[in-house]
Amino acid sequence: MRRVVVVLIGLFAVASIAVAQYNRDYFFYVGRRQMMDKDFREAIRTLNLLLRYDEDAYEGYFLRGIAKYNLDDLLGAEADFTEAIEKNPVFTTAFTYRAITRSRLGNYDDALADFREAIDLRPDLPNPYYSRGVTRLLNQQFEEAIADFDNFIRYEKKVADAYINRGVCRLYLKDTVRAYEDFDLGIRTNRNSPSGYNRRGVLLMQQRRLDEAERDFDMAIKCDTMSPISYFNRALVYSETNRPMQSLADLDRVLKLDSTSSVSYFNRAIIRSRIGDYNRALDDYNRVAEHSPNNVLVYYNRAQLYQQLGEIERAKEDYTKAIELYPDFANAYLGRSYLRYLLHDYKGSRSDKQIAERKIAEYKSRLNDTTYSIYADTTRRFDKLLAFESKLAGASFERIESRRASNDKTGLLSLFRFVFMADTTTESITTQRLHSQRAVDFVKRVGNPLLRISRHDSNLSPDTLLLINRELRKGKHSGESSYLKLFELAVSEAAVRQYTNSVNDYTSAIEQNPSNPFLYLNRAVVRAEMIDFISSIDNAYQRISIDNDPAQQLRNSGTRTYSYDEAIADLTKAIKLYPDFAYAHYNRANLLALSGRLPEAFDDYTRAIELNPYFAEAYYNRGLIQIFMKDTRKGSLDISKAGELGVEDAYELLRLYSRDK
Repeated sequence: MRRVVVVLIGLFAVASIAVAQYNRDYFFYVGRRQMMDKDFREAIRTLNLLLRYDEDAYEGYFLRGIAKYNLDDLLGAEADFTEAIEKNPVFTTAFTYRAITRSRLGNYDDALADFREAIDLRPDLPNPYYSRGVTRLLNQQFEEAIADFDNFIRYEKKVADAYINRGVCRLYLKDTVRAYEDFDLGIRTNRNSPSGYNRRGVLLMQQRRLDEAERDFDMAIKCDTMSPISYFNRALVYSETNRPMQSLADLDRVLKLDSTSSVSYFNRAIIRSRIGDYNRALDDYNRVAEHSPNNVLVYYNRAQLYQQLGEIERAKEDYTKAIELYPDFANAYLGRSYLRYLLHDYKGSRSDKQIAERKIAEYKSRLNDTTYSIYADTTRRFDKLLAFESKLAGASFERIESRRASNDKTGLLSLFRFVFMADTTTESITTQRLHSQRAVDFVKRVGNPLLRISRHDSNLSPDTLLLINRELRKGKHSGESSYLKLFELAVSEAAVRQYTNSVNDYTSAIEQNPSNPFLYLNRAVVRAEMIDFISSIDNAYQRISIDNDPAQQLRNSGTRTYSYDEAIADLTKAIKLYPDFAYAHYNRANLLALSGRLPEAFDDYTRAIELNPYFAEAYYNRGLIQIFMKDTRKGSLDISKAGELGVEDAYELLRLYSRDK
């Protein structure tokens, strides 16, 4: 889309301005010239002078909006396009580019409304159809997007991306025959772009037409030798056709072009393991574990590698780590059971095997539900190559992610929920700062002195948490199943990462007391945590963008899809029951941000701050998403306020962004 924005500047004629003062014409001409030279900052300064002379010069607001757009100041661009529309309500192009801007901000509903206005004003212009098609594609309205690309192609038959994007829509609708035809049309329209070859090649690879796929990836590389995705895709073909050395060579090229690609290190580790290059495979796994410390799959696979190398204790430690991260992982219990047997720990080996067998039985009884207990399935293999770019640590490469590792200073501060925690000075200060009398009364009704609201994990030892969980479970089996007891048990189950059981017990508690907002709050957090762990290593993955077309940033998914919709719905219910509950607005903002819905997240953080002006974490996260939306100034002010209110990481983050400027 950005390419279209720049081209438009050249088409915007000075002659469209009515007769005006010399200064006005001069500033307009200079500003337009600076934008043609891509000197957008100077253009903004010049256009500021123009608008000082003539506040009604709607073309000046429009051009300044384009300059801000090209500087990634999306909110500023939206404001200028809005001003241009207010000055001239039939300004078709301003509607189009405000729509494009809103689409990039994730505000698809308003973007589509703007496209509708633009098309109603000028149904003969092709560009709004293309841009609306991309927005509908991003919004997963695939049939409507196809109709828009059809309309665009009716006017413009030589734009390869229109065919490719239409093919993507058809692929999502499982019409692989017509998707292939569209990718083929895209290639014939522009034989020098790698995009069409990569799209068609991936489809051919999925259809096991590997020779043809390889030829497409060869052509993609010939078109652009600096495109990592082309080498990566060809590496997958080489691996599938049992050519590990060529596959490794292509992965090496990917890592030279992008040294941060965790999935490339992960795949290279798998291939090196297959050919017996265990030490270098271990180096690759270590690198992935360093950058993705909460990825279950890395520890599971590395444990098997340590086992091959005879380092039994290290292998056992990795299986244990995988189990800590996801206690329903039957395969990891079986692996550790075997190692404990080798180490003559027969009691531990027998215990692990019994747990694994129970997990497997539970899994088989739930094959038709969506409880995410897929890692109890011992028939499932976990050494398949992953597609580019995988969410190895539950972290998408296109979105803000909650912090998990202690050294991550650029993620969102995490969700608040009720946890079992020994009181500390920090927690006491937080509780006082974010006081909610209704929540305090609820804690008193539960009657557990360890229960409090926090965004931190419990500071109790794992053994203590397991002991608490066992005692509460005994109460459930003895018939003490009031909603308060179920809530208490669910909190303890989440603490030991028994997510499925925790969600089930929250659901039972809600059935008994559907008007309690705190039950929905905690169930939402557990559902979100389940998704973070499970979706990180299942079929879903996200591809990186290889050009400026937002359609290329769509997530590609396998047989399962994961979203925070259920968790967001729980928080919406909590807010409906308790509209002044700042924690619920804050939590929903986090999940909206993780879903890419940044403007909505901004609104929820703002509401949380309105309800509690001392909500430091809300300031911090609102500042962070504003920085992600390229409004660094306002974002920095919010993060500064968070530091003033006690968030220790705030000033380090401000230093980080000041260094990057």
